[in-house]
Amino acid sequence: MRRQVRPGGFSLLELLVALAIVGILAAIAYPSYMEHVNRAKRAEGRALLHEVAARQERFFAQNFRYVVSDDLVGQLGMQALSPNGHYRLALGEGPGGYQLTAVPQWSDPRCGNLTLDATGVRGPAAVDCWR
Repeated sequence: MRRQVRPGGFSLLELLVALAIVGILAAIAYPSYMEHVNRAKRAEGRALLHEVAARQERFFAQNFRYVVSDDLVGQLGMQALSPNGHYRLALGEGPGGYQLTAVPQWSDPRCGNLTLDATGVRGPAAVDCWR
């Protein structure tokens, strides 16, 4: 008596089930991954604002005025673009002396522009934008 040897491999049904599982996992994981990427980019924007605020205070201590023009950002010893290019800095007058705005160079519908003024008021007020 001879046994029939079944060829190895996967059936089409097994392949479709595996593909469906991978698709479901990807549909769940991708939005979460993108949110983590966006949070990392926002961290760069927050760091830029805090660094500029510190430089503004140092500049004020030496010159008795704040830098409130985008053209003069070089007086603070920095560039208007964040290190990885995710945010562009905009300077202006605001409460307490200056208003800093980090304008995203990517689409950020949740937070948009991040702002910080001389009194420490941050915007937007959404909790996700500043954590």
